Amino acid sequence: MGQNFNKFLSPTTHIIRVRTGDKKNAGTDADISVRFHHEGGESSPLFKLDVSYSDDFERGQVDEFKLCENDVSASSLSSIELVRGHGGLGSDWFCDYIEVVDNRIKKAYIFPVHRWIHGGRSLYIHLFDAVLPKDDAHRDQRNNELVVKRTQYEYMAQVPGLPVQVKNFPEVEAFSDDYKHRFDGSVKKNILTTLLRALFSSSSIETLKQYESTFKLFSPLGKPSSIAHWREEKYFGAMRVMSCNPCVIELCTKIPEKFGVTAEMVEPFLEGMTLFDAMAAKRIYLTDHKALLGIEGNKKLHKDLQLCQPLGLFYATKDDEMIAIAIQLYQEKGDKNPVFLPSDDANLWTMVKLWYNMADSNHHQAETHLGNTHLKAEGVSICTHRNLSPSHPVFKLLAPHFMHIMAINRGALESLMAEEGLFNTLFSIGLDGVWTLLKGTDSFRLNVDSHLPNDVKARGMDDPKVLRNYPYRDDAMLSWNALHKYVKSTVAIYYENDTIVQEDHEIQQWGKELVAPVCEGGIGMRGVPGNGKFQTVADLVETITCIIYLCSVKHAAVNFSQYDEYGFPATRPSHLMGEPPKNKDPLTEGQLLAALPDKLKGLTLAANVKVLSLRATQPLGYFETTYLYDPRALEIASDLREDLLKASLVIKERNKTRKYLYDICDPIFMPNSISI
Repeated sequence: MGQNFNKFLSPTTHIIRVRTGDKKNAGTDADISVRFHHEGGESSPLFKLDVSYSDDFERGQVDEFKLCENDVSASSLSSIELVRGHGGLGSDWFCDYIEVVDNRIKKAYIFPVHRWIHGGRSLYIHLFDAVLPKDDAHRDQRNNELVVKRTQYEYMAQVPGLPVQVKNFPEVEAFSDDYKHRFDGSVKKNILTTLLRALFSSSSIETLKQYESTFKLFSPLGKPSSIAHWREEKYFGAMRVMSCNPCVIELCTKIPEKFGVTAEMVEPFLEGMTLFDAMAAKRIYLTDHKALLGIEGNKKLHKDLQLCQPLGLFYATKDDEMIAIAIQLYQEKGDKNPVFLPSDDANLWTMVKLWYNMADSNHHQAETHLGNTHLKAEGVSICTHRNLSPSHPVFKLLAPHFMHIMAINRGALESLMAEEGLFNTLFSIGLDGVWTLLKGTDSFRLNVDSHLPNDVKARGMDDPKVLRNYPYRDDAMLSWNALHKYVKSTVAIYYENDTIVQEDHEIQQWGKELVAPVCEGGIGMRGVPGNGKFQTVADLVETITCIIYLCSVKHAAVNFSQYDEYGFPATRPSHLMGEPPKNKDPLTEGQLLAALPDKLKGLTLAANVKVLSLRATQPLGYFETTYLYDPRALEIASDLREDLLKASLVIKERNKTRKYLYDICDPIFMPNSISI
């Protein structure tokens, strides 16, 4: 029994609650002791935390200890000292937090730990443990921790030119048991469902109607919503502004030379306007999938598989609908690369849209989704661990948004990027094409591609009075504004002026490593304010907001509609058979059907994207782990949740009048991190 714990008939002066982390090997049988340090400079004896006949400090467990010690100072606690005894191999302990309640003055103190506690040395934790380097009384401890973390979090690119990932996976980044159980269960359920659906829908498919039925029937996964709309002109247009790839479209002020469209071709679809007038009114929009240029079709999937790199011209109608008015399937105009129009043969126009969406799908999965959210976020997470102490308030501000990112990416590479993974067996670009697109992600700019106001402005789509129907922009902007306010208010607690930012050597080293090229030991992030040399509080606020937005809202926008779109292959084909149309000859329904992925491949993809569309963690603002316990920070976080709730109500009202439901950027459906 520990010193002065549970003394017979003695009053309890202190209650000490200890939470052991829910991480692999987090528990310990080693002795754990604590010492109190007070504001007046007094220190208590070292108290062993132990309750007889109790298995303390087990993984994910909260243990309570009662201390009976009236001689301990009643002045406010400023820090605690943790000591873990030598317990043999594997006895390291991961502690989430320690709460101390002083019953004599009815006051509670919280000491966030979020660290492995190793034997043979003391670990000092400040009250709330959110301390800038200049204010830390234990700088040697802080510096030593970072030295160790730099050996644990090292950079590695899977292929030269690709975004960096963590070299050796740290076990502390592994899924919790609870999350892993739910995730693995969902994967097994969806694989089984796929097999059953394929078995019970074994009849031959001879019409598009029967093809649709295959993905409607025997479907415990739920019916993908796009089945009802995939042939609608307005739905095809709406996908540019509210689907899982909503940042490709941009304002068109001049038809590109390589695009063979003319004013005469498209003016029948402009509601009486000329093309010049429609451009002047900012109602003509362009998409260009030039990123796919040079990528060949995946020969592993089929020896004759092809890929196109389409250009699309779109028109915002007077009733605020986006419609396609011209599509060219290859980059250079020519006789065998005609411009297709809505007035062409109906089946031909449908086939052209299938090839367009197939190209968009491959671009989405490899670059927009995997490269520009998952892998970019992992690089930032590694950099943050390497350069910011666990006690740094910016580390604590960002930490909830890095949860599971390394674990999910490790799993993604095993299932998606393996030789027999999904990209090589289901997608037209194949693994070689994915590598090519990922190398192109070095053009990503944090202050544009993950800064929503700058992003829509750069694409000429920022004025809601002109483009009134852009659901991604309008809904996501509510969360952007809430996050910016939250970050600005939280950062102000710790940085009263620009000089403090400039003199924070951890923040400056963090910024330096964010922007340094991979070959020089950084992650090569472009678009960091000040090129990583932070001069102002505003620069730091913008950077943090962009990172949180990337890990939460941006990822949600490009991820969580996947099942409703990819779950029915005719909406978003991962590949198509045959070759893209090269003339305007009419087509039959049978030719459309022959081009679509077969039943088993379609169902296999549906099962996988169903898992990717699951929301298995808490909504934005409701953190699985609390890192910032300062009462001021807790109040600001509460304000964030209130702002996001208001945003959710606005979006629900908007959806009452929208032709197509769009709840992907509703904050109640957006996790804090890339955890799936």
